[in-house]
Amino acid sequence: MYEDTKRELQDLGNGLYAWVQGDGSWGWSNSGLITGDDDRVLMVDTLFTGRLTADMLEAYRRAVPAAETIDVLVNTHSNGDHTYGNHLVKGARIIGSTACLEEMEERPATVVQEVVAHPEKFGAYGRFFTETMGSRFDFSDIGHLPPDETFDGTRTLEIGGRRIELTELGPAHTRGDIVIHVPDARTVYTGDLVFHGGHPIIWAGPIGNWIAACDHILGLDVDIVVPGHGAVCGKPEVQALRDYLTHVETGTTKAHEAGLTWEEAAYEVGYDAFDSWLDRERIVANVANVYRTLSGGRVDPTKDEIMAQMLRYRHGAECPHDGPCGCHAH
Repeated sequence: MYEDTKRELQDLGNGLYAWVQGDGSWGWSNSGLITGDDDRVLMVDTLFTGRLTADMLEAYRRAVPAAETIDVLVNTHSNGDHTYGNHLVKGARIIGSTACLEEMEERPATVVQEVVAHPEKFGAYGRFFTETMGSRFDFSDIGHLPPDETFDGTRTLEIGGRRIELTELGPAHTRGDIVIHVPDARTVYTGDLVFHGGHPIIWAGPIGNWIAACDHILGLDVDIVVPGHGAVCGKPEVQALRDYLTHVETGTTKAHEAGLTWEEAAYEVGYDAFDSWLDRERIVANVANVYRTLSGGRVDPTKDEIMAQMLRYRHGAECPHDGPCGCHAH
């Protein structure tokens, strides 16, 4: 069922690889492979399903025979499209942030299987997940295998004589986002702290932390950026993402000061710029997150309320209301 989506191994040079899937839209995430001098191998993230992860592992092993044994697997964050294939990486040490582990335990793979099997039990979230991912991926072969080694802040690894720096920059996209920096190869694997060509989505926030994460990545001495979704890129694309986030923060703050509801603000900010990027409906979640921060938690829409508006936005609605309303959104 995945043959229509381009999935390819890219040789980045210096013993580094990226596995890039499709256009990076919902569920189509990236992974990476880092090799050392003594046939030791580190992998960055698994994929959304067992089948997708198995195909990727086969490609890694064709390119790098030593990848038959993955020594270390690093999860950049907790989302299933980066972790649901962990159980296929036999014998590897699995490393993630403490918050990554906590989030994975709060939401194991069995939860998604329940959503897929009975979406009607999950309201707007069930409808949204079915439309964007549940109908496009086979979740029958996913597994729950969280990190067995955790850290907070920073951690340095050595793989075959190669220094690899792990830095926690969340909460931003999720509570426990980290980046994997390979200094000698001038490369960073960012997980979902970088989306290339698509709207990011703030599950945790605050947005200021994500802007600071972009500044950290921009401050690294790197030429190659492997994003969590979308094509391999460089610092200009990280700067574009930062511009997006500051645009959302500024526009949402103005809407809040003008007295708009968070729903109205989502359409006001959302139709203003960046409409060529994929998954435009994510602006709804992002604006809701900023409103939560600006209001000190007094405005705190539920996931179901957010998903209901994301569905409306995705289907072309021009404001958050049904019928004539005279609201400020356009």
